[in-house]
Amino acid sequence: MTPEEKLGQLQQLPWAYDLNPGSGSTKEVEDAARTGRLGSVLSIFGARTTNALQRLAVEESRLGIPLLFGLDVIHGFWTTFPIPLAQAAAFDPEVARADAEVSAREARSNGVHWTFSPMMDVTREPRWGRVAEGNGEDPHLTARYAAAKVKGYQGAGLSTKTAVAACAKHFVAYGGAEGGRDYNTVDVSESRLRNLYLPPFKAALEAGAATVMASFNTVSGVPGHGNAHTLTDILKKEWGFDGTVVSDWSGVQELIAHGFAEDGADAARLALNAGVDMEMTSTNLRTHGRRLLREGRISQRRIDDAVARVLRLKYALGLFDDPYVDEAAALTGPTARTRKAARAAAARSMVLLKNDDGILPLSRTLTSLALVGPFADSTDLLGTWVVPAAAERFPAVRILDAVRKAAPDTKVTYARGVAPEGGDTAGIGAAVAAARAADLTVVVVGEPAALSGEAAARSDLALPGAQEKLVAAIAETGKPFVVVLVNGRPLTVGSWLEKAPAVLEAWHPGIEAGHAVADVLFGTVNPGGKLPVSFPRTVGQLPVHYNHESTGRPYDADNKYTSKYLDLPPTPQFPFGHGLSYTAFDLGAPRLSRARVSARALRQGDTVEVSVSVRNSGDRAGDEVVQLYVRDVAASIVQPVRGLRGFRRVALDAGAATTVRFRLAAEDLGFWTNDPAGTFRVEEGTFKLYVGTSSTADAELTLTVT
Repeated sequence: MTPEEKLGQLQQLPWAYDLNPGSGSTKEVEDAARTGRLGSVLSIFGARTTNALQRLAVEESRLGIPLLFGLDVIHGFWTTFPIPLAQAAAFDPEVARADAEVSAREARSNGVHWTFSPMMDVTREPRWGRVAEGNGEDPHLTARYAAAKVKGYQGAGLSTKTAVAACAKHFVAYGGAEGGRDYNTVDVSESRLRNLYLPPFKAALEAGAATVMASFNTVSGVPGHGNAHTLTDILKKEWGFDGTVVSDWSGVQELIAHGFAEDGADAARLALNAGVDMEMTSTNLRTHGRRLLREGRISQRRIDDAVARVLRLKYALGLFDDPYVDEAAALTGPTARTRKAARAAAARSMVLLKNDDGILPLSRTLTSLALVGPFADSTDLLGTWVVPAAAERFPAVRILDAVRKAAPDTKVTYARGVAPEGGDTAGIGAAVAAARAADLTVVVVGEPAALSGEAAARSDLALPGAQEKLVAAIAETGKPFVVVLVNGRPLTVGSWLEKAPAVLEAWHPGIEAGHAVADVLFGTVNPGGKLPVSFPRTVGQLPVHYNHESTGRPYDADNKYTSKYLDLPPTPQFPFGHGLSYTAFDLGAPRLSRARVSARALRQGDTVEVSVSVRNSGDRAGDEVVQLYVRDVAASIVQPVRGLRGFRRVALDAGAATTVRFRLAAEDLGFWTNDPAGTFRVEEGTFKLYVGTSSTADAELTLTVT
């Protein structure tokens, strides 16, 4: 390969969703493909379109190296599943695997080889819009989901024509952005980097993730795209990752804006030497690479390593054997099977936050029912990061339509009340009239999809516009009502929560949104989801995650000089792991297989078992999520007051019981130190174990490590 051809393999250029080769607007990409100076194209799909562009590379370039096509397939291709944060609320990684399997099959048939997913950025910052795209505030939960989604995308093998290459992103600590502002600074210790932010990436790579994407943020002053410690020392050397590291959109170019690189050539040098293998959208490496090589600022060995990583991925995907897709076999939309899977995933992801006096589930024999709110008759329920063509062609099922179908003998009236945003309250009177005339009202409020996702940070987490005024007006009628939340992040609901008898967190549920909401409202599905992220009381309380560290003066309500706010309780509005059911569950006393174990035995692979019985003591079948938390009482580096170390969602018929078992190993009882080279330590001492159904679990065991 010539130097130009090698550098070309390290270049990824953007496409436009609705353009085809020969349109004139894609000349740069087409010319680069013909001359062998292009390795990949992103934001392209469609069997005919990708085949036409692929032919330019395979049949007209000197070496005929096929192109790699990538697309942001985040929670669905044609079949839009619930947003990832919602999927995490299921506390069932198989939900993520099902999404990924459907997405991969649909995308690969349309010429897509590579998805920029899963995002596994642990975050404690609900102001950050991309909280919607991840799995919340806990590294253990996120790691389990990351592994499941990677396996779903990549299936039995990348060359199977039903799989796509997964991309673990963003490497690393993007979720720690200061103030929740996208692309912002992260200042983090080595121990927190390794204990909080890195575990999901390690799990994704152990599951076989083929690629990794660098992060926009700095990590303790060094941008992710120029961070040799994270990209090379940890990822490639310590973990032995032999796959491809791709930049984020113009991430190499942005090293200049960071104040890290002087110009484009300097940015290319820093990124390549740090460990970036492919540059997305900006062209610094392709433009300046030969000069940098002549000047000795980059090495031929490093270029060849990066090219080899890109070519290995193409070989793994089978592109050298068959670079094209069967245009006649391209999937053109959701099927009954994929819709069923999306509907089940959405209902399984919903969280019953409150249910006073058992107002839910609703009876199908209600004489009259009012639906009010800006999202009751809306299709804006798909959430962030949806393939544009899918959103246009396959909108979400409206909640109003689904409720009418679910309760055909009930008179269902509708009044919007207020818009999703803006202060106009003129429609509230009609909504109040509808509520007064009905037996019960369902108020559907929340966030438009555009208010979450990338570049969608919010400083105020209350319901947008006049929606809170609508809820208050419905409450003042004195008639029973239920609030359904459709949103992409935790919201502050304290201003109206006490007035609402029942609250169902539905998130942004995807293509089958309406049916899934109706399934839960009428009890076809008994909600069993749990919160994967804490809901704050106010924005001023942030951060308010469950797995915080203690202080030398932990909270004491009777002592002013302890860690607290004067005007707020120390707890969140709803804690991590919280979620109710239409039935009741009783947990027995947890048991330990033994009360003592040596640190040496743990390091050699020994484990300890924790078991607990759980019984459905209610009158209907339902799901419960049993959760295990661990606290290291005293350690050489202060540890969180508790951390999730196991969870299992169990389905039980009324009166049925089972025993849930967890295994604790060295990785569950130890921690990473601040050693930059990576030192994991299991120390002797006392550990408290908590078993229950949320992060406030109080059934306690003591384990001694000797």
